[in-house]
Amino acid sequence: MRISKEKCVGCANCVPVCPVGAIYIGKDGLSEINTETCVECHNCYRSLSCEHLPPSLTRLIRKILKKVSLRFQPDPDVCPTEAIVSEELEWPRIVRQAFSDPMVTHESTGVHGRGTEEVKTNDVSHRIKEGDVGIVVEFGRPGVGTYFREVQKVTQVLAGQGATFEEGNPVAQMMTNKDQGDIREDILDEKVLSCIVEITVPLDETSRMLNTLKEVSKTVETVISIGVSTVCDNQGNDAVKDILIQQGYEIGWAKLNLGLGRVTNATFSSGGNQ
Repeated sequence: MRISKEKCVGCANCVPVCPVGAIYIGKDGLSEINTETCVECHNCYRSLSCEHLPPSLTRLIRKILKKVSLRFQPDPDVCPTEAIVSEELEWPRIVRQAFSDPMVTHESTGVHGRGTEEVKTNDVSHRIKEGDVGIVVEFGRPGVGTYFREVQKVTQVLAGQGATFEEGNPVAQMMTNKDQGDIREDILDEKVLSCIVEITVPLDETSRMLNTLKEVSKTVETVISIGVSTVCDNQGNDAVKDILIQQGYEIGWAKLNLGLGRVTNATFSSGGNQ
């Protein structure tokens, strides 16, 4: 993203809409974007309506009003001179937009946002089998973000502990060596709003892997959130619940998939109405 110095009038409406605090007012009184901090989420570009006021005249009016202790301030959701510019991004910077802009579809997975449905399609695709546990590791949050160099610190440790990375995951797609958890060198210094790593471990390895994540999370400079999923048996019980309680986690249902997307009984399969 870029803010046109020719068009900006310094109203500062764009400053609070940036989720990572990359927009600020420079010494010249006009808005600027810190390109290192910007994650190319395009929130500033989409959040503000654009008017087409002439920049020179608008600046002059603001200066005159300032002399008499008044100000011309557009509505807070408006960029009065359409000063925010969306630039054509090249590799590797385009990776920032792919993981931070919810309107962008990941080429590797065909999914918007962070490129993964976070094992939500397991009921259809059977990504997590009985006897396995799926662990979702989310890096970053609005206001924080994360660099892929921080993500790699965790993926390398997980790989060393024998975790299997989900193939249909955009971070896994950018690994050069999944057995070692290595991510492409050319994107390690790219910052994104957030990203998700998905792994599968055997049920009896769940406690050890969760402990590993607790320890490695202390070494990274971002926020890490963890989600755990499993397949219930025919009575609706799941073996991972007791493991999580023993680990000191509070248990709450995040989502239940009840046969969505596939035939669940012979009645429906034969075209019945029950």
